[in-house]
Amino acid sequence: MANYDLTPRIAPNLDRHLVFPILEFLQERQLYADEDILKAKIELLNNTNMVDYAMDIHKSLYHTEEVPQEMVERRVEVVARLKALEEAAAPLVTFLQNPNAVGELRAEKQYNLQMLSERYQIGPEQIEALYQYAKFQFECGNYSGAADYLYQYRALCTNSERSLSALWGKLAAEILMQNWDVALEELNRLKEIIDSKSFASPLNQVQSRIWLMHWSLYIFFNHDNGRTQIIDLFNQDKYLNAIQTNAPHLLRYLATSFIVNKRRRPQFKDFIKVIQQEQYSHEDPITEFLACIYVNYDFDAAQKKMRECEEVILNDPFLGKRVEEGNFVPLRDEFLENARLFIFETYCRIHQRIDMGVLAEKLNLNYDEAERWIVNLIRTSKLDAKIDSKSGTVVMEPNHPNVYEQLIDHTKAMSGRTYKLVSQLLEQAQAQPAR
Repeated sequence: MANYDLTPRIAPNLDRHLVFPILEFLQERQLYADEDILKAKIELLNNTNMVDYAMDIHKSLYHTEEVPQEMVERRVEVVARLKALEEAAAPLVTFLQNPNAVGELRAEKQYNLQMLSERYQIGPEQIEALYQYAKFQFECGNYSGAADYLYQYRALCTNSERSLSALWGKLAAEILMQNWDVALEELNRLKEIIDSKSFASPLNQVQSRIWLMHWSLYIFFNHDNGRTQIIDLFNQDKYLNAIQTNAPHLLRYLATSFIVNKRRRPQFKDFIKVIQQEQYSHEDPITEFLACIYVNYDFDAAQKKMRECEEVILNDPFLGKRVEEGNFVPLRDEFLENARLFIFETYCRIHQRIDMGVLAEKLNLNYDEAERWIVNLIRTSKLDAKIDSKSGTVVMEPNHPNVYEQLIDHTKAMSGRTYKLVSQLLEQAQAQPAR
């Protein structure tokens, strides 16, 4: 299953700290040799300030209590640098720890800067020191402290580029602390900036969107409503175009979200067109599964792909998380249940009478399991079908489309296309004065 591991494609689009949870997952799944994972961890740690962690990994890798002298010297440097940054940022940190003083801050940054200068003798140097201190704290693995200081820094910063950098840092910190609600807020804030900001090159904007989508995987597959929100983000034209041209491996996560999302969205039909376009240029069991059903109508191949999909989900760091005790349904189980439903519904559309034995084989179930599954499906859904027990077949009832439902669907589609057209016209109008 290492052939389907997306870590080599995903990791370059992440902050190096965000790669550690992926390596921990791969180590737990034993997809790679333990020695290789430990070497990868040390390589990542070389450019961070998490020296103590690097020492522990070195001891585990080489089975020794001794560490190289350069690691010891590096630790001394990190401690000294941390102390110096702490002293430089101390006036502003002391101010921020005073609730009464912080209460004087306003939304108007110029007022805040003037007030800090006049009353507390805090100027641009101390504000810049706060950023460097927060960044250093993040590199040391103190994500909580870094998030707090970066938040305060953005309230005082007047440099848009540095403020954007601080927002990326805060998003990473919230993800690493698993504060999913706060992380989602920061993600949406970052998206607004990326979509509205004027970039020196369109390629830079595309790259920012690609980074944003990679980072969002942590949030969307942990947040309660994430599997719907990932569709809202990834399926937007600009983001979907970025995926198709620069990061087709992200189609795995969008396809999975469509499959497990019980509310069938109109966007799914358009997404199948994307799958059709990419089926020969990008290989992934989950997208291939959809192609088998909706493009090639090859149900035998789809049934085989289901087994591959199950393994892919179990060994994917975002899809295959360990399920703790509780009522949460594992993503794998949701996927398999809905995948069978996809096969059944599509197969039923092109057949009026279906042999139960054949259908059980398509669904990768035995005969009794298939019969119970179909009976339950007919009972709980709007499926117009019945089981003929004597002949052992499923009989589909004629289903005439509801004119009113069709009208509503077409109206929604027109509304969506109108919104896209207006958005494009507004972007062109905004771009013209800049020229």
